[in-house]
Amino acid sequence: MITTLSLVLRLLCGVALFLYGMGVMGDGLKKVAGNKLESLLYKLTSNPLKGILLGAGVTAVIQSSSATTVMVVGFVNSGMMKVGQAIGIIMGANIGTSITGWILCLSYIEGSSGIAALLSTATISAVVAIIGIVLKNFAKRNQSHYLGEIMLGFAVLMTGMQNMSAAVSPLKDSPAFIRTLTMFSNPVMGILIGIAFTAVLQSASASIGILQALSVTGGISFATALPITMGIGVGAACPVLLSSLGANKNGKRTALIYLLNDVFGLVIWSTVFYTANAIAGGFPFMSHVMNPFAIALLNTCFRVATILVLSPFIKLIEKLVFVLIKDSEADIADQKDFDLLDERFLKYPAVALEQSHEAINGMAKKTRKNIFRAMNLIHNYSEAKYAKVEAKEALIDKYEDKLGTYLMSASRGEMNRKQSIEAAQYLRCLSDFERISDHACGVAAVAREMEEKKISFSRAAQAELTVMETAAEEIVNLAFHAFTEDDVEAAYKVEPIRQLINAMAEELKSRHISRVQEGVCSVEQGFPYNDLITNLDRVAAHSSNIAIAVIEKETYTFDPHFYSKSIKEQSKDIYESAFDEYAAKYQLPSLFEIDQMAEKSAPVFDDVEETDLPENGKPKNRKEARAKLMKELEDKKTQNHESEEV
Repeated sequence: MITTLSLVLRLLCGVALFLYGMGVMGDGLKKVAGNKLESLLYKLTSNPLKGILLGAGVTAVIQSSSATTVMVVGFVNSGMMKVGQAIGIIMGANIGTSITGWILCLSYIEGSSGIAALLSTATISAVVAIIGIVLKNFAKRNQSHYLGEIMLGFAVLMTGMQNMSAAVSPLKDSPAFIRTLTMFSNPVMGILIGIAFTAVLQSASASIGILQALSVTGGISFATALPITMGIGVGAACPVLLSSLGANKNGKRTALIYLLNDVFGLVIWSTVFYTANAIAGGFPFMSHVMNPFAIALLNTCFRVATILVLSPFIKLIEKLVFVLIKDSEADIADQKDFDLLDERFLKYPAVALEQSHEAINGMAKKTRKNIFRAMNLIHNYSEAKYAKVEAKEALIDKYEDKLGTYLMSASRGEMNRKQSIEAAQYLRCLSDFERISDHACGVAAVAREMEEKKISFSRAAQAELTVMETAAEEIVNLAFHAFTEDDVEAAYKVEPIRQLINAMAEELKSRHISRVQEGVCSVEQGFPYNDLITNLDRVAAHSSNIAIAVIEKETYTFDPHFYSKSIKEQSKDIYESAFDEYAAKYQLPSLFEIDQMAEKSAPVFDDVEETDLPENGKPKNRKEARAKLMKELEDKKTQNHESEEV
């Protein structure tokens, strides 16, 4: 019993050292390569063959097909690479991961004397470890330091393999163990074991390494090794699929390709091989005893054969993943916006600018929804809505990148003065739309912090914040309407409300500091409250920039300070009239009214959900709840004025 426990512990120790060594070696290799691997993956994908060779080469270097594929998922998710380009790299990664098995074969080189002893695993591991520790501790250059990490990782990996082999070696004389391995010669059982084992270890290389270690017992036949090897490929897709959970649909499609490659390889070769085996009455090599070298060869041949069969069908695989993961109506709408940016229109500036305006309108609508979605999280937090804010922010970044590139290309053509100003204003607006979406993420982050720390604002703070939120919503609606509809009259009304919101922000911060000093509100409440006000103030500032761009486009001017300078001079009546209107509409409750409120009562909107139906006067959504509170404040003002008159 004690002997068995000792062997199990030694085996687990070997697995731990193996996995750790492989991780250290892979990390070191990536550090030595710097960003070259990523840039290679991004650039050298002009045709499938290059992609396959590149994927195989990069994976052979970093020793992980999962890591290569996760990088590719990131590129596709960000829009830097198309799904079709990724398929070749992923196929190559499936081949490259088999190199690890050949490296592990070095751990089975044995010798008793002379040169053979110098080539033994123990000697090689010792020499590599000594050089590695010297480089890591004493080298001055970073590259030498990283090389030391690689060598130490290799030495730990080899030591782990030796421990695993030594732990399972006594099992070659165990009839029970031999009977257990014979069970895995059943194709279905072998495949399931390969899938399950690799899904747990999350590494095809680790699974192959353990299979190689078991082969030293002499109990692994070809009939056992083949189905396990085929199952290992499918199980290795687990970490890639997990990495795609937060990705967009193209990122998920890319991760699915990794799984499909191995599933197709499993189905094709298991069907072909076992059908042929049945027809032939059983191949004589099925009982051939495998060793570590034979398993490495089997793994490589299986993976190469799979990619050779699948590579002509890259286009079909691409179509299949788009069928399996369909685009929603919103995704189709997004793609329609991007389809407007046809390079053929670049020769015709007027058309290119019109197409750009349409696409920016799509960006503007999504930005507007995102900031309102984020503001709603303050009152009705949900993790799903938070994730949606972040996902839409990534999409808006993509809009900025594509539209910015397109407009810069259009600007290089022959444009008249009006068109040049229009292109410049669109480029400025892109930045403002993107920054508003950034502030949506800022608001959402405040909402998450409040949810996690169970922070709520006092009724007085909530009442003040409600006024500012309502004003922020109006300025966003006004500025975005001015841009999408080219409404100059609406644009002229934006700056007055912007000035009001800026003054309001300073006043709210001052009031909250006073409440903190008086002990009505805590410092912990103060930080998210301050961050929220700052984000809303910046949203108003960027909305004003958008309105300025609309005015400048219509007046053929290109001066960032034109509107702010001229509005008070040339349009003094318009400015003052609009400012007075908004000042009356968005009055903060007076300090007297604040004192009348229950300072430590629960937030007004804590129990308000978007889908709630009105019951017993309860508001059905945030907008109605806000309107109810605004009416309450107006009623208080009216009562106060009546009291003063009496």
